[in-house]
Amino acid sequence: MNNLHSEHHSLPHLCQGSNKKPLEIYVFVNPLCPECWALEPILKKLQIEYGQLITLKHVLSGNLEQLNVGYAKKKFENLAKNWEKIANRSGMSCDGSLWLENPISTPFAASIAIKAAGLQGKKQGIRFLRKLQEVLFLEKQNVAEESVLIQCAEHVGLDVKEFIQDLHSKQAAKAFQCDLKITSEMDVKEIPTLVFFNEKVEEEGIKIAGYYSYETYVHIIKEMLEVEVEPLPLPPLRSFLAYFQFVASKEVAVVYGMTIEDAEKELKKLQLQQLVEKVPVKYGTFWRSIEEKCR
Repeated sequence: MNNLHSEHHSLPHLCQGSNKKPLEIYVFVNPLCPECWALEPILKKLQIEYGQLITLKHVLSGNLEQLNVGYAKKKFENLAKNWEKIANRSGMSCDGSLWLENPISTPFAASIAIKAAGLQGKKQGIRFLRKLQEVLFLEKQNVAEESVLIQCAEHVGLDVKEFIQDLHSKQAAKAFQCDLKITSEMDVKEIPTLVFFNEKVEEEGIKIAGYYSYETYVHIIKEMLEVEVEPLPLPPLRSFLAYFQFVASKEVAVVYGMTIEDAEKELKKLQLQQLVEKVPVKYGTFWRSIEEKCR
């Protein structure tokens, strides 16, 4: 495994693990939720260190009645303030001025689009979700607009013609409704929420509502497995960047157990080698790999 870590192609294997895994984690998210965006660094680290033991299943959540009711001006102002506050606290940039300049009138459209992308495969759906979050939180693009959704689909390599058809299909809408039903059945009231299940079907899952430290989630994994498990070693930073392509300084800091300052020192070394480019955002910095994708 250590030898594999020196190769770029090892990271997809680490993140996917084997076919049969002892734990399944339901990750309840809303694509417009900045707290869910803030969870990204922790999810990456879980994938890398415990990907051989866990399967992550994203479930799109949200109150459909609320989503269908237009937001009032005061609501927009509150959303903008909340986004700015969470960006400052979490280190994952999000620009709240979107809600004042170009508010999203039909928030559920993003969830339908993610389900349409997922019809082309689970990986494609997850990549589309990530890209949608990037254009929403960093670029202030209105993800209710079909042109923006199509650009996201193109970027992650979807069959765009098929995506557009699925975007307006009953199948995508039904898939989203199914996620809302799961949310209701599991009595999930807060987003994000992670629910951990093991192979023992008679045992109930462990529900963790809200945002917690990485160590909290690892403790639950070990508790549910009832054995001491060691995390897999982390891959070289260059491999991490080549695999994920576009990441925040915060994501690197969390995954590699560094301060933001130390993470950026290491990233600047890769920048000097012309392996990554720096992308300034409203809060903090993102980095884009210049190397060929390793997926």
